[in-house]
Amino acid sequence: MAYAVVAHYRCAPADAEAVRAALLRAREATRAESANLAYDVHAVADEPGGFLLYERYEDAAGFQAHKAAPHFEEQIVKAVWPLLTDRSVTFAEVL
Repeated sequence: MAYAVVAHYRCAPADAEAVRAALLRAREATRAESANLAYDVHAVADEPGGFLLYERYEDAAGFQAHKAAPHFEEQIVKAVWPLLTDRSVTFAEVL
């Protein structure tokens, strides 16, 4: 069963370009993962510094493999998360 992740990230508007650049680098690396079905990055239209990520994987194990990938640590954990003022994540099984 496919597994979806929806993440809402918020940062100060002054940090938005750095977050955007890291998310786009992460997108390219994630889309090359064998279990990844989709990885879309969106800028929230009415919220400077707001981002929405929609990710789909073959299954929950595919998402766990994504989190263990070196590019996740480099681009998300080290580059994006320190700049965030708020982060929420929803996990779902695709029906």
